[in-house]
Amino acid sequence: MKEYFYDFHIHSCLSPCGDNDMTPNNLVGMAAVMGLDIIAITDHNSCKNAPAVLAVAEEAGILALPGMELCTAEEAHVVCLFETLEGAMEFDRYIYDTMPHIQNKPEIFGEQRVLDAEDRLVGALDDLLLVSSFVAVDDVKRLAEEYGGTAFPAHVDRDSYSVLAALGSIPPEGGYTVAEVTREADLEALLAQHPELRGMGVVRDSDSHYLDTLAGSQAKTIALPERTAKAVLAALQNGISNP
Repeated sequence: MKEYFYDFHIHSCLSPCGDNDMTPNNLVGMAAVMGLDIIAITDHNSCKNAPAVLAVAEEAGILALPGMELCTAEEAHVVCLFETLEGAMEFDRYIYDTMPHIQNKPEIFGEQRVLDAEDRLVGALDDLLLVSSFVAVDDVKRLAEEYGGTAFPAHVDRDSYSVLAALGSIPPEGGYTVAEVTREADLEALLAQHPELRGMGVVRDSDSHYLDTLAGSQAKTIALPERTAKAVLAALQNGISNP
């Protein structure tokens, strides 16, 4: 087993709240500078910048997982990660086809930029990504697994857009083995308030929307037998914890 520095929750310029500087090359380059070994690209309700990020990361020697920060029907955020790009893009198509289609207003919500591996603009999504899908919290992990992935509740210590904020607890029906907290979370206080978390693994991610908030010295490690997407997903399924 070897320890790898990770950040499983990073947004690109595709997320309307993500800075336009969060291009594939910029965010991978910053991850390399920060010493990260494994990253995941997790834009709001979309995986469409994952192909470019994965291509750039491979060239840089960083393992990148394709993913999505899904907003559930309860307005709770859940991070979904996938073993393969193909599985992620199939999941992306399913979410797009079943989510509400509301016109984005870039002047209010921000641009939703799709880039290639050279950071060239190849398109922009017209449908607003900051909407709630029709997928319930209880169903996200099961659905992600159908596409070769897994899922965990995002930033559960926050008082908005988290499963704990929306539901008051993490429902066992969801089958979650890991929960995510922010880098600033007081884990002991959170565990005291929500004892159900003691039976789960915990990961700390940056939820970066800007280059300067990528996890650097605060990054945590995950122990893996090999640095592969398959090994990462297996560790998360087993409830790995290194908070």
